[in-house]
Amino acid sequence: MPKNCQTIFTIAALCSLLLGCASPEPFRYQALPPKVALPPAPEGSSGWQDKPGWRAKNFMVAAANPLAADAGRQILRAGGSAVDAAIAIQMVLTLVEPQSSGIGGGAFMLHDDGKTVLAYDGRETAPQAADAALFLHPDGKPLPFVTAAVGGRSVGVPGVLRMLALAHQQHGKLPWATLFEPAIALAEQGFPISPRLHTLLQQDLALGSQSLLAQDGFAREYFYTSAGAPKAVGTILKNPLLATTLRHLARQGADYFYTGALASAIVQKVRQHPTNPGVLAEADLRQYQAKIRPALCHDYRQYRICGMPPPSSGAVALAQILGVLEHTDIARYRPEQGNAGEWLLHPQAVHLYSEAARLAYADRGQHVADPDFVRVPVAGLLDKNYLARRAQLLGERSMVKANPGVPPGVSMSWAPDRSPELPSTSHLSVVDQFGQAVSMTTTIEAAWGSKLMLGGFLLNNQLTDFSFVSQENGVPVANRLEPGKRPRSSMAPTLVYDREQKTLLFALGSPGGSAIINYVGKTLVGVLDWGLDVQQAINLPNFGSRNGPTELEKGRAPEALIEALRARGHSVNIIDQTSGLQGIQREAGGWFAGADPRREGVAMGE
Repeated sequence: MPKNCQTIFTIAALCSLLLGCASPEPFRYQALPPKVALPPAPEGSSGWQDKPGWRAKNFMVAAANPLAADAGRQILRAGGSAVDAAIAIQMVLTLVEPQSSGIGGGAFMLHDDGKTVLAYDGRETAPQAADAALFLHPDGKPLPFVTAAVGGRSVGVPGVLRMLALAHQQHGKLPWATLFEPAIALAEQGFPISPRLHTLLQQDLALGSQSLLAQDGFAREYFYTSAGAPKAVGTILKNPLLATTLRHLARQGADYFYTGALASAIVQKVRQHPTNPGVLAEADLRQYQAKIRPALCHDYRQYRICGMPPPSSGAVALAQILGVLEHTDIARYRPEQGNAGEWLLHPQAVHLYSEAARLAYADRGQHVADPDFVRVPVAGLLDKNYLARRAQLLGERSMVKANPGVPPGVSMSWAPDRSPELPSTSHLSVVDQFGQAVSMTTTIEAAWGSKLMLGGFLLNNQLTDFSFVSQENGVPVANRLEPGKRPRSSMAPTLVYDREQKTLLFALGSPGGSAIINYVGKTLVGVLDWGLDVQQAINLPNFGSRNGPTELEKGRAPEALIEALRARGHSVNIIDQTSGLQGIQREAGGWFAGADPRREGVAMGE
């Protein structure tokens, strides 16, 4: 390790860090699908830990695990860029938060170099041999989610390493190999199992008589005792296989993953699964390309908000929600704090936001997919007149279920999407001393991905983010499975600017499956409309609608709020909403960062 980038990772320090802490064109509607239960949180709850917020003058990183945040800080301290820090963080997250993300998955990253905001697309792609029948029984009925997800069938071509290598080529300051050293040191020396990691291992075990994850021999030996129980909190985990993989990546670059022996091993693991083999081929890995897309930016009041364009639906839906709310007086209904310091939401604020979200999620399911395969009417969906018309649908009572709208530019109909979308994700935000910023959301889809492990890391099950059915009554689904296609996502890495000064104000995002949009939307309303700081906004109870019931966070929904919403016609569902928001906010003299108390993330800076 270069002298200017030395990081001491003692076991005691690791334990201390981790355990302490216009007129539209003709359009034909399709009937909405039968009412089905919305997907639960991709990752379960592991408790609440109050977070104070953190301040720094020169640079800041917020990540989902203290060890990952520390790796990012060390890289910034050594003169690295925001992209450099993001790479180091992702490598450590592969090790310490394997249930959520890793080099076997994909990611979306927004990057601001002080002049231009670009969107880096490292989303997984479908193998060339994949077809519309991949997730169907012989009789044409969709497979159950677990049947589809566990094993090789669901594995898409991982994209995160190609994306990070592309971003580093353009914006890196430190050598590529240097960025792997914190993760290699941790993998070799070991790290303590955190309470959250242990809890999620237990939850996987509780899904059946045997852990689905433990059906993979590598995963069973690594995560479980000889008796089949998850290893205890504080147990030191060493991952020499991942250390070896990372050393090869450090020396040979991302090509090591996409060509040669590792690529062959990945394909063999996928295609030779004993009960659920997949169709991934070495040519799929070799031909994968990360993409740079223009960021999707829109105005909201005095702010300019930028996010990921399709195939992510995150920025489109957020722009629609805020575009509708701009026609309301939601800013009047700032939450109050109770006697114990808890945040009390105003029923009218939840009503207005949830109705706006219903409209956005209806459009999302109808119109958004991979733009390289489907013409996505982004301009029409964000058209000010269109959103003004949609806003007129908000009334004193809930609409309960919204129909998709007819935005300008739509020339054909699509059937509604029924993809289950249970992405298990992680988010990191970074601002560096050079005026650059990164907001990156990264995923392996469901918790523990496909439950396949090799080389010390888990493979994704990202193909289950496609609609399991390709058509309804002969009408195609936009987000249907096609060879080489990227599945639609809800990931919503976000950068917020002062519209006149063009100054970066916030970098934020969250994991959470299809609820990501509401988690980020709630936080944006909190800081932009209600004047909260980013930690306070993260702390707000989660709420919203995915065009089904109005969802309130379990344990944080007073009966008075529930009854007030029901009086407005809402069907209320009280559920775990395990967001993992990470946000950085500009303040006088530097930066203030917040991390979600629902997970184990922290912020660090100098």
